[in-house]
Amino acid sequence: MKIEIITPDRNIYSGEVRSVRVPGRKGSFQVLKDHAPIISTLEAGPVIMADEQGNELRYDITGGVIEVKKNRIILLADSVLQG
Repeated sequence: MKIEIITPDRNIYSGEVRSVRVPGRKGSFQVLKDHAPIISTLEAGPVIMADEQGNELRYDITGGVIEVKKNRIILLADSVLQG
């Protein structure tokens, strides 16, 4: 799957991933290949991704919106906290 993490200031990450876990407004949820189309608001919390090699990548966001459609994920974050 292709994912882009974007804030109003800059592009944070763009690449291929196996899975993504995000902090949804009603609880965290995971997106895997061929996930049904969805648009959801996000709370503050971690975005945890597994890249194509199985390495874990983590970004802490302050909230935002995610769109999943045809194995493409766009995550518009309000901001990403520096870790």
